[in-house]
Amino acid sequence: MECNIYQSVKEIGVSKIFVKKTIAYLLKGLRKDGELSVHFIGDRKMRNLNAEHRGIHRSTDVLSFSAQEGSAVPLKHSDLGDIFISVPYIRRQAACWSVPYKEELTRMLIHGVLHNMGYDHKEEWQAKKMFELQERFLRKAVEHF
Repeated sequence: MECNIYQSVKEIGVSKIFVKKTIAYLLKGLRKDGELSVHFIGDRKMRNLNAEHRGIHRSTDVLSFSAQEGSAVPLKHSDLGDIFISVPYIRRQAACWSVPYKEELTRMLIHGVLHNMGYDHKEEWQAKKMFELQERFLRKAVEHF
C-alpha cells in the first residue's frame, strides 16, 4: 500500500502518519492494495473541482476520483485514485455536528476511500451498507490511531 499525501493548506490538523495508518487499516479491511493519493485543500480549490466535475458551484467536504472511472484503457490495477478533502469545510462541518475535528476528518477520509472502492449512497440500500461500514471503520481508527 502506498499513500501519497499532498497538502495545499497550512495545516491539516492531524499527522500524516495518522492518515497513512488509517488508509492502511481501511485498505487491509477491504482486502485492497494499491496506491492512493490524498489531497488536503482549501475551499476555493474544492469549489473549483466540484464545479468542474459535478457542476455544483460550492465547496464540499470530500471528492473522490477513482483511477478506473471513465478510463478507456485499463490502468494499472494498483492505482486506487485520488481523494480531495477540504480542511476548512471539515472544520465547519465538525462544529456544526458537534463532533471533534479529527473524528469528522477521519470519517470523510474513510468515506472518500469507500467511494473509490465502488461504494455509493444514491439508493437507500447502498447508503445503509456504506454508512454502516464507514462508521465501523471510523470507530476502530479513532480507537487505535
